[in-house]
Amino acid sequence: MRLNQAEKRTPPGAAFSGVMSRRELLQTAGGGIGMMALSSLLQQDNTAQGAASSASLTPGKPDFPPRAKRLIWLFMHGGPSHVDLWDPKPDLIKYAGKPLPDSFGEVMTRRKVAKNPLLAPIKPFRKRGESGLEVSDFLPHTGELVDDLCVIRSLHGDSVNHPQSVYQMNTGSILMGHPSVGSWIAYGLGSENADMPAFVVLPDPGGGVKGGPPAWGSGYLPATFQGTTMRPGKTPILNLKPPAGISAGQQRATLDLIQSMNRRHREARDQDDELSARIAAYELAFRMQTAAPEIVDLTQETGATQKMYGLDDPQTRDFGERCLLARRMVERGVRFVQLYSGDTVGWDAHSDVTKNHTAYCRKTDQPIAALLKDLKQRGLLEDTLVVWCGEFGRMPMSEQGKGRDHNPWGYCGWLAGAGITGGRAYGATDPIGLRAAEQTVHVNQFHATLLHLMGLDHETLTYFHNGLDERLTGPAEIEIVKELLT
Repeated sequence: MRLNQAEKRTPPGAAFSGVMSRRELLQTAGGGIGMMALSSLLQQDNTAQGAASSASLTPGKPDFPPRAKRLIWLFMHGGPSHVDLWDPKPDLIKYAGKPLPDSFGEVMTRRKVAKNPLLAPIKPFRKRGESGLEVSDFLPHTGELVDDLCVIRSLHGDSVNHPQSVYQMNTGSILMGHPSVGSWIAYGLGSENADMPAFVVLPDPGGGVKGGPPAWGSGYLPATFQGTTMRPGKTPILNLKPPAGISAGQQRATLDLIQSMNRRHREARDQDDELSARIAAYELAFRMQTAAPEIVDLTQETGATQKMYGLDDPQTRDFGERCLLARRMVERGVRFVQLYSGDTVGWDAHSDVTKNHTAYCRKTDQPIAALLKDLKQRGLLEDTLVVWCGEFGRMPMSEQGKGRDHNPWGYCGWLAGAGITGGRAYGATDPIGLRAAEQTVHVNQFHATLLHLMGLDHETLTYFHNGLDERLTGPAEIEIVKELLT
């Protein structure tokens, strides 16, 4: 017999309607033994969900004193070329125009470019700052601040494709459906500002990332912890502003009625997570109607600050606005802000690295430098961690003559703030920048280290799901990169 799930339970004494839910079957069959088992499982699940829901509304307690209280992640979507920006390779200049030597072995690529000639760095690298760390001429503004940066030259991941690599860098897994780093941090630490989300995403207005919003989704964590997308201007979130003629009191009364109905609906459905998230979202949206417009009002900033971020230049205005928004948000207690540079193509320089990276470095270099300077002069960089990276790097071999294919086997990112020692490079790729070779840092190790800097132990930050204690860094044994903390 096929059993259909009933919308409501049959009240005691009522006639049987011929429709029985699975829950009713367990409740009535076998003396209720099945229901007892189900109740135990639900209690475990609801306990975890209840703890998670409350954590989103009040600041959480870290596992140990954190170096960073908040994090800004600058995500260069599409895969910036490490060998053209942060990883100088004299041998790549020496052997440019020649095929990849056989000594490097087989290389997995998407477009069979392994036998193409090597392509020299597009622009020269120069020693900068007191440290003398080499940075490409593509990045004159950020290069000036190299003494505040720790460049990781040995990152590596597991997929040559964009969606899987975007997911891995954001969620720790190449598979869709896992919680993002921002969601895990929001789950572990909550929000410092009850009127704003703990996790805010500022996407590139030119288009979405490859793989879509799951990159900042909450996965199997309660929906409360997914990233909230915002934008500059008077409408940071669509439909947030109440209709004209509706007073705050009227809106509060309407919301109270809706929330009471939602809570009754939830009580009959075992504290459904999606309903809980919706109730919390309604309350947060009501509070954000006052907080969000003030945060995104960039006219409150001085003319000098706006110019520093490049708001007076059409080429830098867009990313500059988002960098300035990020500073305003962390200043007001938002825990995790992620900015995306790059539309659906972004930094994906298959055909022409010079054209692509000239455009994107021009858009982002000055605003990123302004963000670091601004955080530092306000005393925020001391306990704010800034992260820069993409989903992977680019191959040392050429593609279509002037471009480069995807390279997840060795690439760069950098950290700044939160007590990170700057003016240094950690790790190295091989002589031509093909693979991570020294002091290698897998994406999972990278995530474990970021959580550690936020005061969270990646081994104990778990969520029970489908019979497993899931975590950001996966089931394997992962160690933090202690050298990055010195």
